Amino acid sequence: MTTIRLHNTKTRTKEVFAPIDPDNVRMYVCGPTVYDRAHLGNARPVVVFDVLYRLLREVYGADHVTYVRNFTDVDDKINARAKDSGREIGEITAETTQWFLDDMGALGALEPDHMPRATAYIPQMIAMIETLIEGGHAYEAEGHVLFSVDSWREGYGKLSGRSVDDMIAGARVEVAPYKRDPMDFVLWKPSSDDLPGWESPWGRGRPGWHIECSAMAYELLGESFDIHGGGNDLMFPHHENEIAQSCCAHPEGDFARVWMHNEMLQVEGKKMSKSLGNFFTVHDLLEQGVPGEVIRFVFLSTHYRKPMDWTEAKAREAEAVLRKWRALTAGIEPAASAAPAVIAALADDLNAAGAIAELHRLASEGDAAVLLASARMLGLLTTELGAWAETGSLDLSTYEARLAAAREAAIASKDFAEVDRLKAGYVAAGLEVRMSKAGVELVPGPGFDADKLEAV
Repeated sequence: MTTIRLHNTKTRTKEVFAPIDPDNVRMYVCGPTVYDRAHLGNARPVVVFDVLYRLLREVYGADHVTYVRNFTDVDDKINARAKDSGREIGEITAETTQWFLDDMGALGALEPDHMPRATAYIPQMIAMIETLIEGGHAYEAEGHVLFSVDSWREGYGKLSGRSVDDMIAGARVEVAPYKRDPMDFVLWKPSSDDLPGWESPWGRGRPGWHIECSAMAYELLGESFDIHGGGNDLMFPHHENEIAQSCCAHPEGDFARVWMHNEMLQVEGKKMSKSLGNFFTVHDLLEQGVPGEVIRFVFLSTHYRKPMDWTEAKAREAEAVLRKWRALTAGIEPAASAAPAVIAALADDLNAAGAIAELHRLASEGDAAVLLASARMLGLLTTELGAWAETGSLDLSTYEARLAAAREAAIASKDFAEVDRLKAGYVAAGLEVRMSKAGVELVPGPGFDADKLEAV
């Protein structure tokens, strides 16, 4: 059996992965808060852990892996969106949940085995909070229930590697008179009549964010499971708080054995932000004609624990590579299994970039069947993601020859009007025009439109 090694955030080392039960390998990944479209950064953990899911299924068998990714459908951001729009909360969360699934499906992400909604697990959250109060790890104050960090001071902070005192000094925490300690966090809070709420021993209210994942993970995966994943922005306080709640409510378990965190995403070398004008959603890119498979390829070209820089140049290069690979594998049946070197790269802490390097090697050797099987291990070159490439089936050599002839004539006549017209038409059709002494090369880019090209 393939040996998988994963970097465990909690131990800060790469470890041999040994599942608790090889017949039921269990993974939990924090999902979205459904109040709007998923931005590009939200998609990175989805793709990262989708590849891990595929690897685990390959090694242990598809029927022996359980993958849970939740939807947070009770949250102040959702409440604010409902108030601003005048729409019902349930209508908003149903719509945005489907948006998320559609957009992630366009990136080739498999749907997890379970996708629990927080609002369906309120009784389980209340029961966990009651257990924490009984164990002296939580307390009620002014209609709120808070977790007492001091009650688990010896364990709190091990994931992020900081002491409680350091976290108090460096973290932005909610200052409230009813808190015993600045680091204590909310498990339950009161709801006014105009906000969603459920009856509880502490009055009508709603859960805090952190308790949701703890309760759902316990119900679906048990007191101990194998892998917990998410973006590194969740390490503190969300994941730190999950560990505290879960270990105190169920001290017989370990909660998650392995913690994995992906790094953040940048755009053209800068942090994505609305103020910089470089903030966009997955849906925005898809609407602009960037194929989901191209987005996925760019994501996988950088190791998940390194910052990823999204650039238009990378998207163009990815599209060109994928077109060549799709042309090479057209009409080919995939091999029975992926190349051992591809599986070995993924088994080495999800080295997808190394796996893609192996795909390039297979393509250069013309091994189409193994290339196809290997690419599909990464969720690439699948039938489902291939529609975009069908529009690029035109033979571009005719158009390259036309521009080359026009350039040759222009050099003689000094009239470059026709060259400029052709170049402008090709660019408008989504082609990158490369002209050199060696000749003319046309490379399809994001948004390539064959109909526009035919009209030039």
